[in-house]
Amino acid sequence: MPVPYHPPVKRSVEIAGHKTSISLEPLFWDMLREAAGREGVAISALVARIDAERIRSATPPGLAGAIRIWLVTDQRTRERGGEIAYAAPS
Repeated sequence: MPVPYHPPVKRSVEIAGHKTSISLEPLFWDMLREAAGREGVAISALVARIDAERIRSATPPGLAGAIRIWLVTDQRTRERGGEIAYAAPS
């Protein structure tokens, strides 16, 4: 199966009553939509939660990067039966 390369797509999301634009590749928008559906929340609610988690981080990445990291970590965790799958920094 070919990898779906595509440039980022900018969308507006509301976080804590403020609109912000986020640029993610369509693959990550699809993953975000699916994750929000699994959790039974709106995309904006999931993005707000990811944003709050990233802000508490010692070295917070940008919001788009945090969303990508969260999505990949979520997928890896589900693939490993609930065991959190952190990648070791190199």
